[in-house]
Amino acid sequence: MKKIDGVDKSIRDILKGNKYSIDYYQREYRWESKQLAELVNDLTSKFEQAWDPAHVRKEVGKYPYYFLGSIIISKKDGEPYIVDGQQRLTSLTLLLIFLRRLQEGRADEVDIDELIFSETYGEKSFNLGVEDRFDCMVALYEKGSFQAPKGAPESVLTLVARYDELADIFPEQLRGPALPFFIDWLQNRVQIVQVTAYADDDAYTIFETMNDRGLKLTPADMLKGYLLANIEDGAPRLKANDLWRKRLRGLNDLADDAGADFLKTWLRSQYAEKIRERKKAAQPEDWDRIGTEFHRWLRANHLRVGLKHKQDFLDFILQDLQFYSDQYLRVIQASSDYLDPASPLRFISYNADVGFTLQDQLLLAPLTPDDDANTVDQKLELVGRFVDILVAWRVWNNRSTAYSTMSYAMFLVMRDIRRLSVPKLAKRLYGTLMKEAETFDTNDELALHQQNRSKIHLLLARIADYVETSSGGLSRYDEFANNGKKSIRYEVEHIWADHYEQHEDEFEHVADFSRYRNRIGGLLLVPKSFNASYNDATFKKKLPHYFKQNLLAASLSGLCYEKNPGFLRFVKASDLDFRSYAEFDAASIDERGVLYRDLAKKIWNPDDLLTIAGAMG
Repeated sequence: MKKIDGVDKSIRDILKGNKYSIDYYQREYRWESKQLAELVNDLTSKFEQAWDPAHVRKEVGKYPYYFLGSIIISKKDGEPYIVDGQQRLTSLTLLLIFLRRLQEGRADEVDIDELIFSETYGEKSFNLGVEDRFDCMVALYEKGSFQAPKGAPESVLTLVARYDELADIFPEQLRGPALPFFIDWLQNRVQIVQVTAYADDDAYTIFETMNDRGLKLTPADMLKGYLLANIEDGAPRLKANDLWRKRLRGLNDLADDAGADFLKTWLRSQYAEKIRERKKAAQPEDWDRIGTEFHRWLRANHLRVGLKHKQDFLDFILQDLQFYSDQYLRVIQASSDYLDPASPLRFISYNADVGFTLQDQLLLAPLTPDDDANTVDQKLELVGRFVDILVAWRVWNNRSTAYSTMSYAMFLVMRDIRRLSVPKLAKRLYGTLMKEAETFDTNDELALHQQNRSKIHLLLARIADYVETSSGGLSRYDEFANNGKKSIRYEVEHIWADHYEQHEDEFEHVADFSRYRNRIGGLLLVPKSFNASYNDATFKKKLPHYFKQNLLAASLSGLCYEKNPGFLRFVKASDLDFRSYAEFDAASIDERGVLYRDLAKKIWNPDDLLTIAGAMG
């Protein structure tokens, strides 16, 4: 083996003016919403502990360092290749692009362009040199958005999805005077250990050694060592070690860092009693410490967790870890897999689609190892429904569902529902929803805009699917949400074409027309090909084609109310104000908006929590 270098470097040292390639055996960019949210939350929380509005910029140089792990680089012919660490570097690059755009036009703008790309002879070269991502990265850098073409690589779709989530994830309190301070701290005080090998075989050996042979002491390894050391030597310790190894390896094979994510989620859901408040000098509490150093937290709190004797430590692995890892695995799978429309876990999938990364702790909180399979499913459905309703209400009222906005409130809910029985859980969650000030009835002017487009799309997907299934058809949610394997891609359709001159009799100003055009009652979901063909047409010309689409769109046409027994039975039984239109004016948008609201109130009904728990009355 040739020389190996290991040096701690700042983000600026690693990225400024450098270009890294990714070798053939390196994985695609795979980070999920939860991992990006955790990274941004960890970084911003650490920064807020040091920042003071009275500080001047140079005082950032005295702020504490934050360690972000290690990366492995192979130098081949003088060119650096990333062997391990591209997930973090890619995510940091997305964050830097977001921060660059966030500070545009400010007098105190921090120049971070050199951390994102270098330019030679007028051509941009991004710090991560992956050819099939180039167009995407240029678009994100220059415009802040990218429309991925059909057949785009999975990594490109993931890049766009994660970048779009940053607007919700990055906390509002750091977007004002604190922003340049945070950017200074991020590039100069966040450190990564860079391990550099000068032969490809050496680099890959290091990668294997650190990841496969367990010689890289991760927090999970240190926690395992502590727990095993307190278990009787011999067969009990071997059994516990074997279970731990199989469970965490299985999770990590399913998703990057899923083993560590599970341990954080499990410990938070069952034992966290406090969370750091978002204010100056607030100290990290259980929730925060479990998120960054769960191994140290458990050592310091083992008595509170109930770990007193050797048998307690053994049971903690053989019973608790086994049970909660089983359920966490189900949660992960439900978050990404197609589920039967009757599955009690389907709400987990809905919440994952909308990017709500805080649901995992809530889902595990009421569970106990003594719960049978039916009880577990009931609890998971109750919590999933609760989150689903809460998120829908917030989207309808233009409220953020971001990690930074909702982490405190969701922590309180998690703590309040811990280990509750099914009836008590249903009542507690129902009571929590009844305290919410904003529901579907508190906003009559929900409208589409650039920041909520993806969430409105999913809202319409649920409404359209509800009409289909309630009329006796098969569920088409995955198709409408673009989750399925079908090549058809759906888009939000404006019933009105973007032609003010066609509506001058109703609106004095273009801005008034545009606001009305974007209201929820003037929107549908149709295939992208339909949008491309008829987007500019008048309502009368589009109406016969709407009849050929999903029932929500078809219901605009009088033909939908002829020889359509399933749909007609649904309309009669639901007492919903479906009607056809020969003309579609502003009053029609208002009427459809009321219809959509009434549909939403049936789909996201808090009474369902009590009904499924058998606790009505």
